[in-house]
Amino acid sequence: MESYSDSYKDAGVDLTAGYKAVELIKKHVAATKTQGVISDIGGFGGLFAPDLQGISNPVLVSGTDGVGTKIIIAFMMDKHDTVGIDCVAMCANDVACSGARPLFFLDYLAVGKNIPEKVATIVGGIAQGCIQAGCALIGGETAEMPGLYPADEYDLAGFCVGLADKADIIDCSSIHAGDVIIGVSSSGVHSNGFSLIRKAFNVSRERLSFYLDDCGKTLGEELLTPTRIYVKPVLELMKKVKVKGISHITGGGFYENIPRVIGTGLQAVIEKSNIPQKPIFSLIQNQGISEREMYNTFNMGLGLCIVVEQTQADEAVRSLIQSGEEATIVGEVQLGEQGVVLC
Repeated sequence: MESYSDSYKDAGVDLTAGYKAVELIKKHVAATKTQGVISDIGGFGGLFAPDLQGISNPVLVSGTDGVGTKIIIAFMMDKHDTVGIDCVAMCANDVACSGARPLFFLDYLAVGKNIPEKVATIVGGIAQGCIQAGCALIGGETAEMPGLYPADEYDLAGFCVGLADKADIIDCSSIHAGDVIIGVSSSGVHSNGFSLIRKAFNVSRERLSFYLDDCGKTLGEELLTPTRIYVKPVLELMKKVKVKGISHITGGGFYENIPRVIGTGLQAVIEKSNIPQKPIFSLIQNQGISEREMYNTFNMGLGLCIVVEQTQADEAVRSLIQSGEEATIVGEVQLGEQGVVLC
């Protein structure tokens, strides 16, 4: 007999809606199944048996994140099929920065009201992100929380676990002056800085419908462009060159993230003119944001910065382009006070 409670429903939690949501998301979860998955959704834990063949010293690498206030743009536009990609991207890209292959992902979705079709749309985006990252969606949680969230709002977070051989972990210890920094293009703003964006544009449903000629889409469509997932290009790159360091440019922009991969006594010198120009960042800056604040908040067109030996830079760029990325040399590592120099 299926569980049911009139009293709980009167309090705002509909158990039957939860069961329907699970049924609707099963097809999305099935689409992400990989060889290591040994459980179906519905259990108390997701089971995964990693293939350790060829790995002498296995290390698990984990990452967790959410979508931040970008999710408010999804509420305003009533568009919920891409924020799941963002959630996976923010976790899986971090895992890939260590040279690990993402194995599986779990999500946590808290809703004010469980609308099964809406939940399925959100989870469908998560599944699409998992497919792009090459990992399996092996479980998650949907919590209906009336009184904590308005009926039409939700929050989304997740975590990813990856696997690497200890000898292959990118630990940044071999970076030295003269190494080259390769920038890999972002798809746009990605998933950070949205509190500043909403303030700068005084965001409303009406303003999100404004068509941006430079971007070829509305402001809302541009802002909801999903975060690019770099896992497969990075893993392919590691087969061809020695990757010394990878910085995922998220919250904190250039000034916080790039120094995390270079050591004391070294600085990253970035040529701004080499960064691919994306109109959305000029539009944001034109709202009265200083250049320093822009580079300290946004990716400015680069989702990843990858450090390689100078002699391998051209091969690294070729590999990334062959993987479908837009990549170019944007700077180099030099002796100096640890940090970022833009010139």
